[in-house]
Amino acid sequence: VCFIPGGLDCSISFVSRVLGKVCVHGRQKEILGVLVPRLTDLTKSDCIWQRICWRLVECVPDRWMEAVVLGFVQQAPGADVLSRLLGNLVVKNKKAQFVVTQKILLLQYGHTTAVLQNLLGYLSLDGLRRTLLLRVLQELLETWSSSSAVKHSPAEQQLYISKAILICLSHLKEPEIDSCRQELLMSMMEGMKCHLDSSLPQLQRLGMVVAESISLKINTEGPVLKFEYEEDDETRELKSLLVQTPSFFVVPSLPDDESEKADAALPLVPESNEKSHTAAPVMPDEESDAELDSDDDLLPYDTSEDKELKIKAPVYIRDCIEVLTGSRSEDVDKWEATVKALESLVRKNPAATREVNVELAKILLHLEEKTCIEGFVELRQRAQVAVLTTDPIPVAEYLTSQFYSLNYSLRQRMDILDILVLAAQELSCPKFHGKTKHSGAQKPCIQLPLGSDSSKDWRRIVDERIKSKTRRFNMGQSHVELASRPNEFSSVAGYFFFPLIQHFDRPLTTFDLLGEDHLVLGRLVHTLAILMYLAVNTVAVTAMGKALLEFVWALRFHTDSYVRQGLLSCISSLLLSVPTEQILADMAEELLETQSWLGDVMEKDPDGDCRRLALQNLLLMENLKKKLESVPS
Repeated sequence: VCFIPGGLDCSISFVSRVLGKVCVHGRQKEILGVLVPRLTDLTKSDCIWQRICWRLVECVPDRWMEAVVLGFVQQAPGADVLSRLLGNLVVKNKKAQFVVTQKILLLQYGHTTAVLQNLLGYLSLDGLRRTLLLRVLQELLETWSSSSAVKHSPAEQQLYISKAILICLSHLKEPEIDSCRQELLMSMMEGMKCHLDSSLPQLQRLGMVVAESISLKINTEGPVLKFEYEEDDETRELKSLLVQTPSFFVVPSLPDDESEKADAALPLVPESNEKSHTAAPVMPDEESDAELDSDDDLLPYDTSEDKELKIKAPVYIRDCIEVLTGSRSEDVDKWEATVKALESLVRKNPAATREVNVELAKILLHLEEKTCIEGFVELRQRAQVAVLTTDPIPVAEYLTSQFYSLNYSLRQRMDILDILVLAAQELSCPKFHGKTKHSGAQKPCIQLPLGSDSSKDWRRIVDERIKSKTRRFNMGQSHVELASRPNEFSSVAGYFFFPLIQHFDRPLTTFDLLGEDHLVLGRLVHTLAILMYLAVNTVAVTAMGKALLEFVWALRFHTDSYVRQGLLSCISSLLLSVPTEQILADMAEELLETQSWLGDVMEKDPDGDCRRLALQNLLLMENLKKKLESVPS
């Protein structure tokens, strides 16, 4: 920085142009990394240098203003420093105002949390700029509460907007909250509904955290919203943004000889208040008398030799049905024993199970927990899978017909999908016999853990399928000797698959897959993808592939990202399960259209997982093409 002697007037527009030119060419870090610290020191106590700095930024041409403003925001160590360097630039310059209030906050989402804190803190430090802060908060809330924005914008942008909203709320003063309390309440209700309707857990959690924060601000004396969710690092960071921690209040460590002076400068805590925190609670006289009159002095009975009465579980399937359908309260213990023993009983008595298979499947589907039995959901699911694998065709027909029936909750419909997937996996994977040659051998079948969301495993399924087609030469590779066993899913795959895909476009009074029940639609799509994969080398695999491709094509523009991820996983399962010759013979035209659609998804889809899956499918198609070209005609 040069000094002009003699009190002469000068123009710094040339320096402003040089600064703008350097910044617009991507050299903000190099020039502002040197300039900002120097100007920070000069403007601390010199108002002349503050005016020079303001003039320096104001004279930057509009076409270069964005690069300069963004560079200052990124390099400034805090909002107070940024306020000294830029002054009221956003009030005087329309281009700077657009960059600060629109482009950085609503059109971009790659900036760090520190940049957001600098930017919004800068708007809050002056009376003229606080008007812009309130306007920014209103526009952020409009975007956050827009169902279209939630559906079509990536999760990263939703997180970015949520952070900006919480930082704005932390800067609001009580009179400002009173003036916009009703608008905040309306935005909170609309945005909370949009986020809770989403199929992605991350977006649901964002909606809960932001709604809790808004409720805390507008209801300072009354009850506030409180959701139950699992806290992680992201959630804790969001909550911390609601509390301001100014950097200029940090107290440096002092030497020992100055500690007494520092202690003297600290505010004194009133003695009465201090005693209220440290004194032990005094028990009233009535409570002390009640304690003296208690039964603590009575001797307890000796129960060391007592034995717990064991309730004998039923040994016949029909007895289990009677216990599970009974309503007498004294049979609770027997009911628990029946639930725990039912799976093993079904597997040991397949002939007896086949006589009452549909009736037992119906009872288990509607079975509710009478007592607080540990692992009830898992026990019920294991029993349902056992019934389905014991007699697949009639039970699968019953379950798939009930999926589209009236008077079922969404939870029951998703339970049906989980049961079908787990049973199909069990039927398709060979049992393990023989001895393991080396420890640590990897089982070739896909493990779908009970009690978990089966739709979350389709990526691992596809990855394992790809690995199984890859040849590796390695000495001493561990493996398991398997006994030959037919694929039991081969003959029943159609009973699992086709009924689920038939009526998805027919809305019911309480169930609309193409409407508000898109969460169940996403689970259905992922289930079809897994069933398609498990049907490899079966007779019906080609017909299943054609039907699945038509299903995907009808839903390819769905607005929910979870559904689109499932559709893309369906394409992966189809390419891996249907023989290449059958794909080209029966689905050549559809495959070309699908390839074009996958290219659009890879370039334009806002969801990162969808783009990755589309790229994976294009690579699979390219591998199929190379495989056919290598085969001699």
